[in-house]
Amino acid sequence: MALFAAATLGLSSPAGAQAPRPLKLVALGDSLTAGYRLPADAAFPAVLERALATKGLRVSVANAGVSGETATNGLDRVEWSVPDGTDGVILELGANDMLRGTDPAVTKKALDTIIAGLKARGIPVLLAGMRASANLGPDYVARFDAIYPDLARQYGLVLYPFFLEGIAGDRAYNLDDGLHPNVKGVEAIVSGILPSVETFVGRLGAPTK
Repeated sequence: MALFAAATLGLSSPAGAQAPRPLKLVALGDSLTAGYRLPADAAFPAVLERALATKGLRVSVANAGVSGETATNGLDRVEWSVPDGTDGVILELGANDMLRGTDPAVTKKALDTIIAGLKARGIPVLLAGMRASANLGPDYVARFDAIYPDLARQYGLVLYPFFLEGIAGDRAYNLDDGLHPNVKGVEAIVSGILPSVETFVGRLGAPTK
């Protein structure tokens, strides 16, 4: 409390005092996180890290995105993709499950197991949701779309309901494949999710500059 008061009053830190280390986040996801066909500095984690810096928040965001991965693939590698010392995880998986028509029960179980495992390690999760394409039929859409809010309620997570909010299907924000965001699209994703991430890192006690 004394340090906080000193910072608030604009007083200098004691000689030799070290600034707290940046909060360490890992973005665990698929190609939407990895930055498919984009330079590394234009991928979601890098753009998010810069956006948080403009808010005065000292946060590093590691890119643990792998193109083509399903939720089950993410479960298979979560232990080594999220190292000890990680303060929080942004979990973005499920798009490939949906595109392949995977049973939503399989996707939900994998995500549930990832979240439970991270919780057991004391690592909080921000859950980035996905939505099913309407052409998969109303039953599939209802079951798939319920995965993310259900898990968020179960574990008390910060939820960003739809990772591709505002850019899905818009040619201006996507590569020529119509599925992956371009540079402008990633910037739009970060702009949309940023308030949720700020809430998340606020819970974690992110240091300020």
